[in-house]
Amino acid sequence: MTRVIHTGDTHIGYSQYHSPVRRQDFLDAFEAVVDDAVDDGVDAVVHAGDLFHDRRPELRDLMGTISVLRRLDDAGIPFLAVVGNHESTRGGQWLDLFERLGLATRLGDEPVVVGEAAFYGLDHVPVSRRDDLDYAFADHDAEYAALVAHGLFEPFGYADWDTETVLTESDVNFDAMLLGDNHTPDTAEVADTWVTYPGSTERASASEREGRGYNLVVFDADAAGGDDRVEIRRRALDTRPFVFVSVELREGEGESRVRERVREYDLAEAVVHVEITGEGDPVTPAAVEEFATDEGALIARVTDRRETDADGEVDVSFADPEDAVRDRLDEMALSTAARDVERAVREDTVPDANVRETVKRRVEERLDEEADLDAFEPVDSGPGDSEENDGGDDQSNADESDAESDPAEATDSDPASTDGQVSMEDYL
Repeated sequence: MTRVIHTGDTHIGYSQYHSPVRRQDFLDAFEAVVDDAVDDGVDAVVHAGDLFHDRRPELRDLMGTISVLRRLDDAGIPFLAVVGNHESTRGGQWLDLFERLGLATRLGDEPVVVGEAAFYGLDHVPVSRRDDLDYAFADHDAEYAALVAHGLFEPFGYADWDTETVLTESDVNFDAMLLGDNHTPDTAEVADTWVTYPGSTERASASEREGRGYNLVVFDADAAGGDDRVEIRRRALDTRPFVFVSVELREGEGESRVRERVREYDLAEAVVHVEITGEGDPVTPAAVEEFATDEGALIARVTDRRETDADGEVDVSFADPEDAVRDRLDEMALSTAARDVERAVREDTVPDANVRETVKRRVEERLDEEADLDAFEPVDSGPGDSEENDGGDDQSNADESDAESDPAEATDSDPASTDGQVSMEDYL
């Protein structure tokens, strides 16, 4: 019997709501998975991509991750992983660095055998390049085979990848596909193969209302009844509480009614989302947010979804002023390179004096990485195709995304002077 933890979409380094506390929450959630792995003595931890939220994580996030991985290594538990779309480049990966340090194994077309199971990897591949895939995997002699992959696979929500094609065209008969990218946990059977998502380990979006967790996958050749089987069990994680308050205002009701509803909940150290519908008097979102934080909330955000005589139905979100910008960008057929430029211009962590150099550097990086110039082709910003988008419930990888994870370098020759920002090339 072989028991592995299947996790993914940890998004370490994500400063959700511009909060350093939330940034730490994402690392803490990953550490909690590793704590469970060590305590339970599993045979491996399998990570299905998007270990980091950004392909240029800051030094503190790298050091925190290395510290957690060392605990696994000290316990003799291998860390097997693939690369997700948030980390994806054509050059080296941070996962390669961890492999050089002896802390991880990057899965690919050669089997990595752990106990009775052989594990293979399929990094995130953009839709435009999938027709070139041949799904050629080397043979193995283990009882089971599992493919670890990052993408939006059928039959789950927002799918753009044909799971049956992967399974039927592969050289290996897989008993399980252990997936990442969709933040909603789910399991299905496709072509006699178990296909499963563990979901994200922390809420990267307010749409991810259900509790977070991971999968425990058991490969048991000696199962009761003599039949080989793969068993997938869901395990919960104790993460930052999110509180969702819905308030429907009747005529004559206003801010006092909203406060009354908010007071009904335990807000201690929680992220609080207040949604206002109905009619009623105008409400000042900032006042409600201040009230909620005074009541103990870590963070409070208000969304007012009401009709006005002037404009008809409006959907105004005060959860993050970037939402409207992001929605508009998603309607535009921007190339990957154009999105890099857009982020560099808009990021509040890039000093105005460094914007020009940052844009220049990012375009040059894309030219180096994308020899076929695919990154400069307009793309349809559908679910999972953008570096900023991911597989959450509403397909907004992080509907509170602050795009702050790529501060400009002070100089090209001194990456250490970038307030913690380093490039992988300085390590490899």
